[in-house]
Amino acid sequence: MKTNIESLDWENITELMHENGFAVLQNVLSNEECESLKANYPNPNLYRKTVVMERYRFGLGEYKYFNYPLPDLIQNLRSSIYPKLAPIANTWMKALNINTVFPSQHQELLKQCHDNNQLKATVLILKYGKSGFNTLHQDLYGDVYFPIQIVLFLSEPDEDFTGGEFVLTQQTPRAQSKAIVLKPKKGDILAFTTNFRPVKGTKGYYRVNMKHGVSEVHSGERYTLGIIFHDALS
Repeated sequence: MKTNIESLDWENITELMHENGFAVLQNVLSNEECESLKANYPNPNLYRKTVVMERYRFGLGEYKYFNYPLPDLIQNLRSSIYPKLAPIANTWMKALNINTVFPSQHQELLKQCHDNNQLKATVLILKYGKSGFNTLHQDLYGDVYFPIQIVLFLSEPDEDFTGGEFVLTQQTPRAQSKAIVLKPKKGDILAFTTNFRPVKGTKGYYRVNMKHGVSEVHSGERYTLGIIFHDALS
């Protein structure tokens, strides 16, 4: 990895997550790592399931779920970033008076998933061509879920593709939705809330629901890799 996970400014990342529900971790992956993940897209041995998005009205594009064991790069990122995000998630649960405490280590979260029969890997790689897009959604997969996930950006915007911005929507109670449009660079990682986050109001914290998606790709090919920290039922 170009940037060591431990060397990132986690104090600033934590502040951004609390303030916005997302944070961009810049320049983490090398160009070679991005290209290697993309080059392995056609390898059937790495994946357990392929989803053609238009078949389910999820959008236009394709994604593939990895099999266990995960490639080393992905496994290392998943296990090293989780302990940095768990305290953020626990702060959110406490603020919203939700009686959930996430374990400090990722393996302990996976044990909770497995005890709930959530045994399938949720890491996925996504490919969009011209006109591709992803409708607004949340990645939950079962009763046991972690409220933050990350996306690795494997293509360079305005070079490998145009359009295809990452979109977050924030649904504040009794108000119109707010759209947030992000354009991370190749090698960046975006951390963001999976389904909701706390926002401070005049009477304490309240819950704001979030969804994410991808705007239409105008040209080229756009690859990303999503790391969800919980496992799936199917």
